[in-house]
Amino acid sequence: MNVIETTAELRRILAPVRSQQHIAFVPTMGCLHEGHLSLMRKARRLADIVIVSIYVNPMQFGPNEDFDAYPRTFEADAALCEKEGVDIIFHPHNLYPADGLRISLKVDELDNCLCGAARPGHFDGVVTVVNMLFNIVQPDIAIFGEKDWQQLSIIRCMGDDLQMNIEIIGEPTYREADGLAMSSRNRYLSPDERNLAPRLHEVLQYMRDAFEQGESSAAALIRQGRAKLADAAIEPEYLEIRDANSLQSVTTIETPCRILIAAKIGSARLIDNIPLDLPEHAMETV
Repeated sequence: MNVIETTAELRRILAPVRSQQHIAFVPTMGCLHEGHLSLMRKARRLADIVIVSIYVNPMQFGPNEDFDAYPRTFEADAALCEKEGVDIIFHPHNLYPADGLRISLKVDELDNCLCGAARPGHFDGVVTVVNMLFNIVQPDIAIFGEKDWQQLSIIRCMGDDLQMNIEIIGEPTYREADGLAMSSRNRYLSPDERNLAPRLHEVLQYMRDAFEQGESSAAALIRQGRAKLADAAIEPEYLEIRDANSLQSVTTIETPCRILIAAKIGSARLIDNIPLDLPEHAMETV
């Protein structure tokens, strides 16, 4: 496994193999967990060369967010990557010019809801750095987790709108045994908070069960979900049902949708989502 820190060196190594070998790319911010490893395993099954980037992107953190506190665990991350058969870790110290970017990307419409509403500019930072990484790595496929469904949707739109010749693959959310979605921020939870956190997924499942039993009103399902959250003394930042492809809000569930939630448990901001598929669509395992 190679650890590469500069764009020039990565391009030099990849130049002779691009036309002969399939490249899969898994972008991360490090602090790797089993969810990230599941993306690497998917990449290993689909491609000849697996590249993982580890870069904590300052552009996607707001002024009151946890950029400085975000865990940096490179040595442990590198050991996990090597165990999973990753070929290259791209670990740049800084991707941005010293005097700042003169050009960056901006997300329209898709970021005015859900996490984007609470974190203005966050997804502009995400698409800017992912676009840079795509330009550097030039992969055939890129793999992202479905836990951040809004991010996945936005990156897919970026690929379509900018005519990138990259297949964007979503991998189902990897969960702890009690249903909690794996996240680097789970380490911020105290023992009591960790015991409470799985309630988020339980509420999503409760809402999906109600849908499968015949309730098709989004407002009714959200009312039921909010009542369950209130029972657990959890006040969500949002609990919404949106079209799985467009992220538009819905009143009646007539197309494949996602139930999406964000909530603070202690100091940790946690997100999760699950699908609401119509009977003619195969149910997704989460």
